[in-house]
Amino acid sequence: MPCGHYRENMRGGVVTLFLCGDVMLGRGVDQILACPGDPVLREGWIRDARAYVDLAEAVNGPIPAPVPPAWPWGEALRVPAEAAPDVRIVNLETSVTCADAFAPGKEVHYRMHPANVPALAVARPDVCVLANNHTLDFGRAGLVETLDVLSGAGLRVAGAGRDAEEAYAPVVCPVADGVRVLVVARGMTSSGIPPSWAATAERAGVAHVPEPTAAAAAEVVERVRRVRRPGDLVVVSVHWGSNWGYHVPREQIRFARALVDGGVDVVHGHSSHHPRPVEVYRDRLILYGCGDFIDDYEGISGYEKYRDDLRIAYLPSVEADTGRLTEVRMVVLRARRMRLEPADEEDRAWLRATLDRISPGTSITAGPDGVLRAVGTAAAVRGPNGTSFRNSFL
Repeated sequence: MPCGHYRENMRGGVVTLFLCGDVMLGRGVDQILACPGDPVLREGWIRDARAYVDLAEAVNGPIPAPVPPAWPWGEALRVPAEAAPDVRIVNLETSVTCADAFAPGKEVHYRMHPANVPALAVARPDVCVLANNHTLDFGRAGLVETLDVLSGAGLRVAGAGRDAEEAYAPVVCPVADGVRVLVVARGMTSSGIPPSWAATAERAGVAHVPEPTAAAAAEVVERVRRVRRPGDLVVVSVHWGSNWGYHVPREQIRFARALVDGGVDVVHGHSSHHPRPVEVYRDRLILYGCGDFIDDYEGISGYEKYRDDLRIAYLPSVEADTGRLTEVRMVVLRARRMRLEPADEEDRAWLRATLDRISPGTSITAGPDGVLRAVGTAAAVRGPNGTSFRNSFL
């Protein structure tokens, strides 16, 4: 499948993206698909992936396994079908492999049977981000198999490769009229990526960043500069931070803003299991944490206050000639029986109020259609050096 849904003429000179957080098609989700892999796990309290199916069914009712490939996406597939985005970007947080060499020292391992790759392809992603802490759950052999399977399905990847050149390189998505979207992916140690997973000149791995420093941001900007043409739009997808909580460390804020100051148009952050702050900085979108999109977490208790059952499909639109953000639509969904369905009005209202409270200098509103929108409001977060923190994160 070619990268980007090429159009002869863009509507109004605007490029629209589809972005979501972690797509975790392994473990329990893999078990309900047509070709479930080996269910054996090495977790502290669950040793069989089918137990996650049992937990979900205990909360929300039976799952009619085996389910068709579109099942995990559910009503979410209507979002890109109706919005017709130019480029679709997902963070695939799952190995696609039959390998059984569990990465040592990890508590959780995700893998999806290669025969279940239609459950990913059905969403027609243009770029699958692999710079995350589950890509090498089954070693480098598992990563190479993942790369081979995705390539065989016509799916392009960013943030991992057979060597460093491939892993760190931008993916180029032609859109229309000479406009291209460049997608760069990085994964940080703070998300649980071991430094040993980094790709090298001789070794497969991920595009790893030890810390969100100014030097690391400059490296990304410089790598983009080498391939960027006038009119190109740039998305940097970054896997970072802890799983829970709304606090965003200042180092991450500085890193994201440094990317924007260096010419990046959208920062697509993920790793947290629930949505984190949204920021409009210098007319550019920064998503500090998109939250999970597809997973097998139903029935797992302890974090109910974060409402991790609520998921967001992000649809930012940017001017093709300037990269300036024109609109951010956020479609709220809810996970039930390992399938995404529309969230009700009460759930949407809760998420709108939460995002509005935690997002610095950004107002989150809801339209009559139930879709949330983000609008930048504070001049304090628009300085060229990203040094003002008057609007603090919680």
